[in-house]
Amino acid sequence: MTPAGVDASSLIARIESVPFSRWHSKARVIMGSATFFDAFNSLSLAFALPILIGLWHISPRQSGLLIASSYAGQLAGALLFSWLAEKFGRIPSATAGIAIMAVMTLGCAIARNFAALFACRFVQGIGIGGEMPVAAAYISELSRARGRGRFFLLYEMIFPVGLMAAGQLGAWLVPAFGWQAIFLIGSIPCLIITFLVARLPESPRWLISKGRLLEASDVVKEMEASAALISGTLPSASSAVPNRDPVRGTRWGELLAPAYRSRTLIVWTLWFCAYFIANGLNNWLPSLYNTVYHLGLRPSLRAASMM
Repeated sequence: MTPAGVDASSLIARIESVPFSRWHSKARVIMGSATFFDAFNSLSLAFALPILIGLWHISPRQSGLLIASSYAGQLAGALLFSWLAEKFGRIPSATAGIAIMAVMTLGCAIARNFAALFACRFVQGIGIGGEMPVAAAYISELSRARGRGRFFLLYEMIFPVGLMAAGQLGAWLVPAFGWQAIFLIGSIPCLIITFLVARLPESPRWLISKGRLLEASDVVKEMEASAALISGTLPSASSAVPNRDPVRGTRWGELLAPAYRSRTLIVWTLWFCAYFIANGLNNWLPSLYNTVYHLGLRPSLRAASMM
């Protein structure tokens, strides 16, 4: 039994009325840190490969398999963790994905042959692919509709920053400390971030969709309290529009329903082309500079990092 005034529509209205505050900023920074290392770890192998090719006598085909193993894992992880996030919640699912990513990145650092690294990269990819969509859903659901694009874009900017950091740090760390260093840098902070993410509050919109209104109300009260510290008063929900059903279920098939089909196909095509080009260049260039163009290790990694 829920207390008076605690219903799905009123909670949604209260979320929509809460301005951005330190509460939102904390969640965005912590979850954004996880996404930073998601990007960092997805690219880390590219800067270890030039050494591993000579050290383990890896063929171009095996290099391709190592690169592909992570992306196969990411596809599986994205599908699996999207389902888990709907069933068990955003925070436990994101925490599990980050933990897998952290542990398997550490596994990559201690791998001693091609088979072990291949297995670690695949499972690591499950964690990488699982974290990203769950984190994105969580961040999107924390914001009110007005200003959500800006709020979410500031979070998304951390991903290319993570890619850039992998390039810049990889060009310095690998020649100086060995190929294991870039995996260690990608794993140890992730272990700490795992515990920080686990302590974040659950998405109130997800709680509302599951009928867990008391828990959602507690989270909304935290949001309101943080906003009140800034403004001096609690925000008013009078301007929100609660006349919609906040708990309507959705299906995968809706993506290809007539209302969304063209947009879905265009976005799929856009992302396929973007990732096909960008990830192909990012992952192969360090090795190509070193093996095909015969640059030394340090110049190869520096040239790739500039890309």
